[in-house]
Amino acid sequence: MSLAEARRVAEEVRAPWRKGGPAIASVRERLVPTPNGPVRIRIYDPEPDRTKPALIYLHGGGWTFFSLDTHDRLMREYAARARFVVIGVDYALSPEAKYPVALEQVVAVARFIATHAIEIDLDPRRIAIGGDSAGGNLALAASLCLRDSHEDIIRAIVLNYAVLDRDSSPAARNRLGSPGNVLTYEETEGFWQNYLREDDDPHHPLVSPLRADLRNLPPTLLVVPEFDLLAEQSEKLALRLQGARVWGRLAIYRGAVHSFLEAVSIAPLADRAIAETAEWLRATV
Repeated sequence: MSLAEARRVAEEVRAPWRKGGPAIASVRERLVPTPNGPVRIRIYDPEPDRTKPALIYLHGGGWTFFSLDTHDRLMREYAARARFVVIGVDYALSPEAKYPVALEQVVAVARFIATHAIEIDLDPRRIAIGGDSAGGNLALAASLCLRDSHEDIIRAIVLNYAVLDRDSSPAARNRLGSPGNVLTYEETEGFWQNYLREDDDPHHPLVSPLRADLRNLPPTLLVVPEFDLLAEQSEKLALRLQGARVWGRLAIYRGAVHSFLEAVSIAPLADRAIAETAEWLRATV
């Protein structure tokens, strides 16, 4: 398939998973200016006219696939359960936009949200960021950028089966990244090739945040499916966060696979994981 056709099919395959779920009182979109062109955001507000915390959410898809629509149900679930404003970001996809385009867009959106908080009915002192898979990579990298520029914007990070490094162990590749798994090692290599510009990009901590200095990051929740090629990366990150004295939680969901949260309409385990994340957000942000 061409890339355009593959993206169309990916949207069609995911369409049934967005059906149902909670109705949100206000859903609106707007464009945010960034150094790499305007970016569309979708704002899910469960209680308009009341100031509340916010979660900036970044969809997964290997920096190559998916959209605000594929993750619509998941973002509505977080908004309804946590009583947060959830802001989805339609960042530029690869290979058309390679690193650091999407990352710079996400950082610009976070700054915009913080400075325009009043008009979005949110508390600028209570902003979290999160994402799944490649979106988790962008969420952590954006948090590192804002920390390094001394911008105290992000209060908590949610990493749902995030990709944190290009390298996977041979054991993980053979057991969890082989054909037949939801996410294969061959797929991840294709995604990395789409995203990266140069051969040494994977060594940069904003590309592979598992290699970053993690000190002074906000509290971090890692949502980890047991049977996922990327699970070992989250477990390593949890140890590194502990060593950096960053408060966090490693939540491993036994029997789950990559992308399991999107199956909330049929999977009690996904329902539980979303509910527990919402509870963590309410207690932390």
